[in-house]
Amino acid sequence: MQLLDKLQQIEEKFTRISTDMADPDIAGDPEKYTRLAKDYADLEDVVKKSREYRQVLERIEESKSMLHDDDEEMRELAREELESLEPQVERLEKEIQRLLVPPDPMDQKNIIMEIRAGSGGDEAGIFAGDLQRMYARYCEYNRWTMEMISANPAERGGFKEIVLAINGKGAFGRLKYESGVHRVQRVPDTESQGRVHTSAASVAVLPEAADVEVDIGPNDLRIDTFRASGAGGQHVNRTESAIRIVHIPTGLVVSCQDEKSQHKNKAKAMKVLKARLYDLELQKQNDELSSQRRGMIRSGDRSEKIRTYNYPQSRVTDHRIGLTLYRLEEIMAGEVDLLVDELMIADQAERLKESSPERSND
Repeated sequence: MQLLDKLQQIEEKFTRISTDMADPDIAGDPEKYTRLAKDYADLEDVVKKSREYRQVLERIEESKSMLHDDDEEMRELAREELESLEPQVERLEKEIQRLLVPPDPMDQKNIIMEIRAGSGGDEAGIFAGDLQRMYARYCEYNRWTMEMISANPAERGGFKEIVLAINGKGAFGRLKYESGVHRVQRVPDTESQGRVHTSAASVAVLPEAADVEVDIGPNDLRIDTFRASGAGGQHVNRTESAIRIVHIPTGLVVSCQDEKSQHKNKAKAMKVLKARLYDLELQKQNDELSSQRRGMIRSGDRSEKIRTYNYPQSRVTDHRIGLTLYRLEEIMAGEVDLLVDELMIADQAERLKESSPERSND
């Protein structure tokens, strides 16, 4: 009954706030009243769900007691009632858990996404391209924008590395679960014997940093210009429009040559650099989180294998929560929420455990 105890505490707090807001002295104090009104609004949805949850539990207890009734018709009605009520309990518990977890302020941020081919040769580059297309379609579904910052194409298709900027409400909150190593098992087009090969690509999802969140000293950067190389139009090899930025204190290196304008390339490179520096700071903070939470879902270790895409079986497995779906075609077509929704539920459950009174008193 841990959840019920927590909900009882919240309802009692909500009642106290309601009483205080009706106090004429507080109503005449705009600052106090505004603060209480915010607290009231923050708790209102939880209290509504809590009361609905209690009502369903009460109806379940009533139905269970009717199972012992002498009248067979009453017992049958009780069984039917229980069948309809039990799924409601599970649904309400999930909704309440979601409401109890305080929102992460970073969830609304735009992101920088980096996809790199890993082991597997040409097939790894092709798979990196497949992942980029999957996320591009996912962005379309969510009406987010995706902009390419830099790309290093692979010889047989796909990318050795591609860096993307994704802008949209809640982008980091949903795509943060994609950081890690993605593994693919399939028969490459170049495989004449029909053997299944395993390849991999890594994905890094970094929250975009605002200027006030990253402190870069005037002497921390070395900025070099060079001539762009590869496909890109007439400007290639004619002007030194490409930019390479080295952050001296950390050794981080970022380059961009996609734009004809040196100024635009510098702006894009700085956006990536700030995101990487911000991510480094977040990684330090994450080290203070419990090992259980970091290890289960939101690990900062980008060498961790998080997911396998098995084409022969049309199977996608997320190893962090043991979820297997036989819907590979839909997921690769951009329906990533089939995975993300379940990851969010598992993450919220872990965060709720960490914030519980029992955990804090350990």
